[in-house]
Amino acid sequence: MAAVFPAWITIMLLILETAVVMGGFPATLKLERSIPLASHELELSRLRERDRLRHGRLLQSSGGVVDFLVQGTYDPFLVGLYYTKVQLGSPPREFYVQIDTGSDVLWIGCNSCNGCPESSGLQIQLNLYDPGSSSTASLISCSDQRCSAGIQSSDSGCSGQSNQCSYTFQYGDGSGTSGYYVADLLHFTTIFEGSMITNSTAPIMFGCSMLQTGDLTKSDRAVDGIFGFGQQSLSVISQLSSQGTTPRVFSHCLKGNNGGGGILVFGEILEPNMVYTPLVASQPHYNLDLWSISVGGQVLSIDPSVFSTSNNQGTIVDSGTTLAYLADEAYDAFISAITNTVSQTVRPVLSKGNQCYLITSSVTDIFPQVSLNFAGGASMILNPQDYLVQQNSIGGAAVWCIGFQKIQGQGITILGDLVLKDKIFVYDLANQRIGWTNYDCKCKLPC
Repeated sequence: MAAVFPAWITIMLLILETAVVMGGFPATLKLERSIPLASHELELSRLRERDRLRHGRLLQSSGGVVDFLVQGTYDPFLVGLYYTKVQLGSPPREFYVQIDTGSDVLWIGCNSCNGCPESSGLQIQLNLYDPGSSSTASLISCSDQRCSAGIQSSDSGCSGQSNQCSYTFQYGDGSGTSGYYVADLLHFTTIFEGSMITNSTAPIMFGCSMLQTGDLTKSDRAVDGIFGFGQQSLSVISQLSSQGTTPRVFSHCLKGNNGGGGILVFGEILEPNMVYTPLVASQPHYNLDLWSISVGGQVLSIDPSVFSTSNNQGTIVDSGTTLAYLADEAYDAFISAITNTVSQTVRPVLSKGNQCYLITSSVTDIFPQVSLNFAGGASMILNPQDYLVQQNSIGGAAVWCIGFQKIQGQGITILGDLVLKDKIFVYDLANQRIGWTNYDCKCKLPC
């Protein structure tokens, strides 16, 4: 059962446009979810396809308390994305940007952009950033130390002809963007203890996109840019923490009910039952060391080396993935353990290659808890709704399917929204660890 006792957000909060927790203080971003498709009953195969594209989008590369009401819906059968608004420039202008933990850089579509969408199916007004219209904008040269740092992480490049710091990001699904870097002011509101509010700014470096290709050109779920939440030096988190404006940590709590939504905090949400596991060092994404999986208290007979981290293997936390994915060699053992546990009380069926079950009572009364056991003794407890998704009904029986999928022939395990929902997650980059605890994310913080 989700925890309901108070969760406290450390220090002061920044409110990026709407709300952001920054500095030694929390900052919160208002999250919104894109509009649902007309049909509620999307097939798991379509969700897998959406996640496949998302995984391709992971870049190819070797004193205050704040709570925010988040609009939108979490539902694995509603295809969407999380985005927020940022204010940049002088005078400040608003831009909608996708929250992306799989990349590092904040970039915005700029004027004269080739391929940038002009409208969005999300019913939001798209804007192009114009550095010439901001009195505080400046170009980043190749000699700038920030450009040199970005070159080391493959986040920037240099053109000797123009002496301008540039970037080209190519994604696995064939989409891409390229442009140049600018520096300008990020506007946010700082909330101190006692409800004192101060408008603040901080200079940041971000990308000015001049070219977009592939899915980035489509208007159905278009936003103004992408807000990278990775660990490298050019991420906004790293830039602000190096200025002493924010801590190098962020947190989220995503609602799992039909109301959906959630919060994203720049800062650490403190809650008594948090458990932490170390991040795997020297990885471009948020990799964790998964040791074993238990079903109904029984550890599955899976070789631990299946989960070890290498170039094409490992366990990644990714809030942009809808479902969850198990390494190919662990998948069958997991499915068999679930099925064997419930086969006397439900009817197992296969639906288009997915393991499903016909159920006439509550899944919580029938299905076992699952535990993902990580380095340091941290276990992530999954209730049935954290690994099952309801697809439809047949003759009065509900059809529930295993939400964990596998990527054929791949050793990658990805923990997406199906697993992350109804939990507080803390990405503590300063201490190179990730923590979590079950939590009622419908409840405003502090509860």
